[in-house]
Amino acid sequence: MPEIVFVYVTHPDAAAPAALGRALVEERLVACANILPGMRTVYRWQDRIEDGYEVVMIVKTTAALVPALQQRIRAEHPYECPCIAALPVTGGNPDYLAWIA
Repeated sequence: MPEIVFVYVTHPDAAAPAALGRALVEERLVACANILPGMRTVYRWQDRIEDGYEVVMIVKTTAALVPALQQRIRAEHPYECPCIAALPVTGGNPDYLAWIA
C-alpha cells in the first residue's frame, strides 16, 4: 500500500480552503479535505508578533502526490509563505487507509 499522509494547511479565511478542498478532491490529488474554522494563531512574522484567527485544512493523500499537491496549493494560496506540512500516518484502520490510497 502507498504511504499515506495527512497534509496540514492554514488559510486566513474559510472561503478559499472550501473551494480549494473541493478542487483537490475533484482533481484526485486528495481523497478528503477537512476544513476546521476558528483556530487562534500567535506567531512571529517579519519581526512582529501576530495574533489572529486562521482556518485549518487537513487533506488526506499519498506521499507520492505531495509534490503536485504542494504546487497546486501554493499556486492559489494568499500567503507569501503558506504552511503546508505533510505528516506521515503510521497506523490506523486498514480499510480507511486503503480508501485514501
